[in-house]
Amino acid sequence: MGNRNYRESLIEVEKALEELRERSKKIPIIVEGERDKRSLRSLEVMGKVIVLNKGMAIPDFCDQVLSKYEEIIILTDWDKKGGKLCSLITKCLSGRTRCNIEIRKRFAKNTNVKNVEELVSWLLVARKKLGLEQ
Repeated sequence: MGNRNYRESLIEVEKALEELRERSKKIPIIVEGERDKRSLRSLEVMGKVIVLNKGMAIPDFCDQVLSKYEEIIILTDWDKKGGKLCSLITKCLSGRTRCNIEIRKRFAKNTNVKNVEELVSWLLVARKKLGLEQ
């Protein structure tokens, strides 16, 4: 990826991250695991983050979410497993709760990583390559 692509991608990822920070103040985010939640915290996403309960079936998890929230942000990893989870959650909640998957799509499109926990290192590398280290 050349600097121009890194610059464009970094701009898009930082816009998506800022949107996630803002939206998460009112809308909970669903992630796959605790490491994803910790990564979001290190990226200053301070809103409600719900970790998928590994012992709970997805339909039961969705019913639990449905009883509490009118809208959610799905931020499962953008690998094959995360895609299937996103699809299943969206299908279970369809017509009952608004599911935002746009931010997930933007991270997937603009980074070369496959999961939430790698976003931190991707941002560091992109900023370093462009001489924008913070």
